[in-house]
Amino acid sequence: MQRSVAACLASILELDVAEVPLPDPAHPRPWTVWRNWLGQRRLGLVPIADPARFDWPGPWLALVRAADGDGCVGAVAFGAPPGLAWSPIGGPETFDAVERGYLIAPADVALWAPACEPTSRRAGTVEAIVVAPEAEASPVQVERALARAGRGLDGDRYFDQRGTFSSAHGRGHDLTLIEAEALDGLELPAGRLAPEEARRNLVTRGIDLDALVGRHFTVGEVECFGQRLCEPCAHLERLTAAAGKPGTLRALIHRGGLRADVLSDGEIRVGDDVAAG
Repeated sequence: MQRSVAACLASILELDVAEVPLPDPAHPRPWTVWRNWLGQRRLGLVPIADPARFDWPGPWLALVRAADGDGCVGAVAFGAPPGLAWSPIGGPETFDAVERGYLIAPADVALWAPACEPTSRRAGTVEAIVVAPEAEASPVQVERALARAGRGLDGDRYFDQRGTFSSAHGRGHDLTLIEAEALDGLELPAGRLAPEEARRNLVTRGIDLDALVGRHFTVGEVECFGQRLCEPCAHLERLTAAAGKPGTLRALIHRGGLRADVLSDGEIRVGDDVAAG
């Protein structure tokens, strides 16, 4: 347990594992060691009341029952809905065996601020348009699609509130985008994902989609607003794994694209410009 938890903490904090303390296997309170170490960094471990149902678009520490029945091992969980993104011991444990979970969080969130680095990639183009008529249906590529404000792309499951995550009160479900550069660099055991396999409406090239969170932008003549990152989840992992390409949950972390609102009507075509406002 100690080695796997230390490896998970290093992964979540993007540190070398040698920087994380490794309590002796006989240590009576290993969690105190890690809490003290995190406290030096103004961080803490927040217990998750119901880890099996904890929807969070970021990494957290999961303790799952060891396959051999001897206690628990640490793993990195991620997504909404959640799944195991990485198990440092590489065992057969699955998310269904989760028993406890901890979120690593700043002690005072008011003192935390995301890094805002300027980007030079403020414009790009639409490389592919993808729609699926129903939740979990196979997506298909099209050359053009009509976008409607507050609804999304005509012909897609979210246009008529039929998507897996459709919500009349939610935002960011109208349009999903992913960078072609992310798909180009994706390394899966079974090969790359085709644009339709990523299950995002638009594949773009050239523009930094992460930089559009909280900003207005245009796709051709259509005005949009970036709501939040479109992080991968256990749902996407399940669908891609069923199609013979497992591993998308971990591979697409922080590269899953953007969720956006559509603010005006218009047609989107392959080759259209995408530009920050």
